[in-house]
Amino acid sequence: MDLKQNQITVGQLLADPRSRSVLQKKLPAVLKHPLTGAANTVTLEQLLAFAGAYLPQKKIDEVMEALQKA
Repeated sequence: MDLKQNQITVGQLLADPRSRSVLQKKLPAVLKHPLTGAANTVTLEQLLAFAGAYLPQKKIDEVMEALQKA
């Protein structure tokens, strides 16, 4: 999947069945979080900067690799 140099938005990722499936498998709690809908305009780059405080880099790398393959 073209992640547009990490400028793709969370809304675009969630709208695509392939990337939504990746997020659902790798980060199931994210889709259940009450603020997920409010994050539609957040870019992947912004999300990664935020996620780094909460997730190990290995997990972030796994998700990114899976999204790129989707």
